[in-house]
Amino acid sequence: MKKLIILCFLIVSSVNSQNKVELSYYLPEHSTYNPAIPTPESIIRHQVGEWHITHDKLVQYMYALAEASDRINIEDRGSTFEGRPLLLLTITSPENHSRIEAIRTAHIGATEGGSADVAARPIVVYQGFSIHGNEPSGANASMLVAYHLAASTNSQVESLLENAVILFDPSFNPDGLQRFAYWANTNKSIHLNSDPNDREYREVWPGGRTNHYWFDMNRDWLPVQLPESRVRINTFHKWLPNVLTDHHEMGTNATFFFQPGIPSRTHPLTPKMNQTLTAEIGKFHAKALDKIGSLYYTEESYDDFYYGKGSTFPDINGGIGILFEQASSRGHIQQSSNGILTFPFTIRNQLTAALSTLEAANALRQEILSYQHNFFKKAKEEGRKQGSKAIVFGNEKDAARTYHLAEILNRHNIKFHEIKQDFTLDGKRFKKGNSYIVPKNQKNTRLINAMFEKRTNFQDSLFYDISAWTFPLAFNLDYSENATTANAGAEVTDLQMKSGMVSSKSNYAYLMEWHEYYSPKALNSILNKGLRAKVALKQFNMNGKAYDYGTILIPVQNQVLNTGDLYTFLQKTAQQSHLTIDAVSTGITEGIDLGSNNFRALNKAKIALVVGSGIRSYDAGEIWHLFDTRFGITVTKLDVKTIGRADLGKYNTIIIPSTSGLEDGHTKKIKSWVQQGGTLIAYRSTLNWLKKNELAKLEFKKVDVPAKDVSYEDRSNFRGAQVIGGAIFDAEVDRSHPINFGNTRNNIALFRNTTLFMKPDKSSYNNPIRYTKNPILSGYISKPNLDSLSMTVPLQIKGLGRGKVVAFTDNTNFRAFWYGTNKLLLNAIFFRKEL
Repeated sequence: MKKLIILCFLIVSSVNSQNKVELSYYLPEHSTYNPAIPTPESIIRHQVGEWHITHDKLVQYMYALAEASDRINIEDRGSTFEGRPLLLLTITSPENHSRIEAIRTAHIGATEGGSADVAARPIVVYQGFSIHGNEPSGANASMLVAYHLAASTNSQVESLLENAVILFDPSFNPDGLQRFAYWANTNKSIHLNSDPNDREYREVWPGGRTNHYWFDMNRDWLPVQLPESRVRINTFHKWLPNVLTDHHEMGTNATFFFQPGIPSRTHPLTPKMNQTLTAEIGKFHAKALDKIGSLYYTEESYDDFYYGKGSTFPDINGGIGILFEQASSRGHIQQSSNGILTFPFTIRNQLTAALSTLEAANALRQEILSYQHNFFKKAKEEGRKQGSKAIVFGNEKDAARTYHLAEILNRHNIKFHEIKQDFTLDGKRFKKGNSYIVPKNQKNTRLINAMFEKRTNFQDSLFYDISAWTFPLAFNLDYSENATTANAGAEVTDLQMKSGMVSSKSNYAYLMEWHEYYSPKALNSILNKGLRAKVALKQFNMNGKAYDYGTILIPVQNQVLNTGDLYTFLQKTAQQSHLTIDAVSTGITEGIDLGSNNFRALNKAKIALVVGSGIRSYDAGEIWHLFDTRFGITVTKLDVKTIGRADLGKYNTIIIPSTSGLEDGHTKKIKSWVQQGGTLIAYRSTLNWLKKNELAKLEFKKVDVPAKDVSYEDRSNFRGAQVIGGAIFDAEVDRSHPINFGNTRNNIALFRNTTLFMKPDKSSYNNPIRYTKNPILSGYISKPNLDSLSMTVPLQIKGLGRGKVVAFTDNTNFRAFWYGTNKLLLNAIFFRKEL
């Protein structure tokens, strides 16, 4: 017994000692440091890796370094949703700092036809850490990287800083990092427990991976919808770094990955030299990791296809993106198939890769600078060959969606113009003020191709992320690639949203068209004010203007506001929602009169969004973000744990994002709520729960693809080829149905990444949206899945008692940039009684 106690003591002591390391454990051998530069421990009050760094302490240390070192300049570029600073450190030699703007100007000049000057010009490296907050080894390692660069007195570091400008982003995701650090630290024991079942390694929902609104920010480099992304992309285009590194973590039982990824899964627009140089840089990583005895792998698992990821975005912008994936301890120490994995070990690997990147950049400086120069030189030649060719996009009824696509182009330094005058092209009408023209002959022509292209042929059938993201389709805009600059007016240099207004004061009524993107925001304000409003179920003409399905009527009489106050309120509402509200003086129209029963009264939306364990946090966050940041709609985030004791009668709409289901008691309660008149909106895998529990009678096609002549080695590739990772599909719409109000076109482009193939209703009028016979617009889908998708429906609306169930097979709010289908959800809420 005594021997057993001693053995247990030794094991515990061994585990704890593995997490207690000295600074020398991390830093390169034979390095010497300036004692005037503060170590991390001297500021944050613990050794790196002993605790998970909180963002406030990380910021504190970075400011202390900048204060002490003439090699570092620090910049606060903005704030996260939770108000945390988005820092950037510029690290280089003091002499380079003294002429930093001249260096930047020369660097950008080399991409615009100027001299390459590879002999003397510094290379620019952007190093970023932990865009997923619960992959914290990167952000923790950033303190060591910054300390080494600021304090080292070695000649190799001094040479590096003379030859490089390092743009240093210590935490891509401050809010997520803070959330995860709190979890890991508050569940840490004095005597560390490496058991994977310990609470320390089991984060509560939604976890620290995402930002405040639960977005995976490593998918937002191209759409640029989030504040963290916007400052980062602004820095990127300001400098056009030659190399950008993105430090991540993966499963605990893995080792360490660095790019290149799987060669066949590189986007065709990425030059082959990009991958060649990535492989050359990889040799430096291999050498450095060999030196410290760390296992690693490359050219497996990950790809370079979707340009919205940090490691791929630089590839279409003349740089080289590099992904690092470190096996995660997910806390302080954890058992793995490779032995005990400590947090300090994961940090050391990230530090090693960060420094090997800089070593490679310095050694390959001239080759990499030449590559970037030639990238833009060739792009310019490609643009010149395009001549006067251009892309036009817009919507004659919706200036806001057009604006928001233009806003993305603007963030990426893509030039675009107003159109001279209204014109028709390819059967589509483009209206001045609501349309823009993008000349193909410009510096970023390759990026334009990446954003606007439709692609259905691929070298590989497996994708780490989505296979299509055609932006005008995502925005459901009219567009044509057959335009010319002959239609172009002035270049847009000061992009502004359309001003809203009320045409005049009325003593009778006001009309608001439903086409504009922010119409739901205006309607929500109107209903929240206690004003009466109605929706038109039919089209009509009035005062020489055609009003479409979904037009909103606000009568003047019998309102809570008098005539003058109503006008003032609507004027403010129109301005805030960037739309026009028309004053009318009579109820007579050409079509349904304003007193017709075809105008139906609307009620205030009272919404509960089900969140919590079992709910897909990405989908829930996208809905929360949509309501909260764009439409000013208050939504109650109803945790699954509280459904049983919640008064559901407070809500007229409940939204359940993708989930495998709810417990029986909650299911019965929600079913009863629907039967009493509630509207339940469900997404994706939740539809299986609807069917199983008889909340909606839904039928799905079953797809069975037999594995013929597939080897054991290829079995995972075979299964992966049947996945719809994310593609765009064409569907026909019935514009007279309330779910489609506001859509000006008879077709809609839908994002899909599920294999739920829902059969249509027998009655055609119950199929307001239906996939076409050959629906693929862009992206990858296997032939069996495409055949199964043909003529199915992405939406079913079923009655249940006095209520309704609205079932979407796929996400209408994907990653915040699928503007074109957002209104489907808003229509299901505001027009719920008419569905």
